[in-house]
Amino acid sequence: MTAKDKGLEYVGASRIEGPLVVIDRVRDAGYDELVEIKDSSGRLRLGRVLDISSERAVVQVLEGTDGLSGSTLRARFLGESLKLPVSKGMLGRVFDGLGRPADGGPLPLSGDRRDVNGAPINPVARRYPREFIQTGISAIDGMNAMVRGQKLPIFSGNGLPHDRVCAQLVRQARLPGEKADFSIVFAAMGVKRDVADYFMRDLSRSGALGRVAMFLSLADAPSVERLLTPRAALTLAEHLAFDCGQHVLVVLTDMTNYCESLREVGTARGEIPGRKGYPGYLYSDLASIYERAGRVEGSPGSITQTAILTMPSDDISHPVPDLTGYITEGQIVLDRELFQRGVYPPIAGLPSLSRLMKDGVGKGYTREDHPALASQLFACYAYVKRVRALADIIGEEELGAGDKVYLKFGEAFERRFLSQGEREDRPIGTTLDLGWEMLSLLPRSELHRVNSALLDEHYGKALSGKGG
Repeated sequence: MTAKDKGLEYVGASRIEGPLVVIDRVRDAGYDELVEIKDSSGRLRLGRVLDISSERAVVQVLEGTDGLSGSTLRARFLGESLKLPVSKGMLGRVFDGLGRPADGGPLPLSGDRRDVNGAPINPVARRYPREFIQTGISAIDGMNAMVRGQKLPIFSGNGLPHDRVCAQLVRQARLPGEKADFSIVFAAMGVKRDVADYFMRDLSRSGALGRVAMFLSLADAPSVERLLTPRAALTLAEHLAFDCGQHVLVVLTDMTNYCESLREVGTARGEIPGRKGYPGYLYSDLASIYERAGRVEGSPGSITQTAILTMPSDDISHPVPDLTGYITEGQIVLDRELFQRGVYPPIAGLPSLSRLMKDGVGKGYTREDHPALASQLFACYAYVKRVRALADIIGEEELGAGDKVYLKFGEAFERRFLSQGEREDRPIGTTLDLGWEMLSLLPRSELHRVNSALLDEHYGKALSGKGG
């Protein structure tokens, strides 16, 4: 906006539709520019320019358009995009989806205001994600380990305990054997108030809230607020990681709600829909969020990201999990069958995958036997699935003796390795020892992915319960 237009107010709107307001004869406005909108009672609301063409601006009202009148509203274009004041003092605080205090506390004391869209990271400046993050959950640490700088989402379904798994991960995540600062930025989009209360109570009771900054966009908040919530959270995470040198875990839940808001706004704008009505730019929009994770040269800090998304009808080919899988480095999948059988956390053994696990485990990171052990557990559990499918056809009594041993292994693996208490925090050494206990239920001759030296050291020895 030019200097002469500073403070210029536009009176009236030609159209109000959903969260969008169309204002005519606008001069010198820019995409994503903040707009201050005043209704007839004098109440101020924030909006941002979503589209600009000739002298018409489409403004997305972040706090909803209820009560706005097209003939009386007043709009003032502010000449800048949404900025968030950032500081370490935001840890231990709760904010709304736009980064405003929601805990009754004051605004963060900071002279540093950052654009919530972030600054692009030069690809050449990126450092490869390495080094293990311990979650205390065996199904993740043992077989799908998370490393610093990785993007590892959790795919869930309606009714599955992803909120409980998420809270456990936030409580227990740490850098084993290091004293480095480790913080968590938690962003919830479209969650119900009881879910938000659950997270706050759980983290407060466990003492973890002091290292967590929470951004909550509740289900009764305007849906367009959800489009800025993950960006506000990641803006703080970038400050903590790249300015303060901290290792930051960013938890985003539920990204499906975020995508639903994106579809809603796209429909209101009259965009041509893509798959299942989502906008054609869904992939690039998700990438603009996920790619803000990582490590950069010159900073000791890192941003690791786990996005929780619920798959409609448990459909992993749905556009949201499908496109997410193309951008991220693996996924943790919650399995409904395991959940119905009482296994918690119900993390599916085979669909789950951490593509960067190989670079953050093993000698110097966790333990030398970790990569081979995980590979062997995957192979044996995959064979269990085949044996169970065969047993469904011919009956378990018709199976050979070797296949029956695998069935016993599969049952023990699910009940003792995958399953653990919601408050049970297993060190990585305990997880690995428990994995060896499971393999020791099978004949040594069946373990083809582990070398003889490791078998001599670990096979058949009851090491469960010893820390690492």
